[in-house]
Formats: sequence, structure tokens, C-alpha cells
Amino acid sequence: MNKSELIDAIAETADIKKAAAGRVLDAIVSSVTEALKKGEMVTLVGFGSFYIGERAERDGRNPQTGKSIKIKAAKVPKFRAGKTLRDAVN
Repeated sequence: MNKSELIDAIAETADIKKAAAGRVLDAIVSSVTEALKKGEMVTLVGFGSFYIGERAERDGRNPQTGKSIKIKAAKVPKFRAGKTLRDAVN
């Protein structure tokens, strides 16, 4: 499912216009992004949690040259599915 299909599904389920559903989806994505930038966790009970994980610095290899390189530490967004979502897909 891509973004436009998700907007269509939201509009149909919530009985709102597609333009309004698009604004709602954009607002949700923006709000989650801003919260993660601040280091906050976003929890949607039953669906799951978005949070920031830490990736340590590590050694890697350039696939073209085979030369060893250092890969910097990074913060990465992660998602942990809630029980209701896990149960729904199993």
C-alpha cells in the first residue's frame, strides 16, 4: 500500500474527503517526525511505538575497493509493533 492508497482508505473509513484525509496523514507523519527529532517516543496503544535507537560506530568495507572504513555512530528511527497489531497479522 502506498501513500495515495492509504489516503483513499482513510477517506473511505472515516467518511471524509480525500483532501482532508491527505492533510490528516501529513499531520500525523509530521507530528511523529517532530517527536522523534526531540528524542520522544510515540506510542499508539494496540498499534505500536516509534522510537529512536542508537547504532554504534563500526568497521565496514567499501564494496568497490575492499578498503576498510569507519561507519559513524547514528541515531535511527525504529518501530516496535504492539500486541494487537502482532495478533492481527498472525
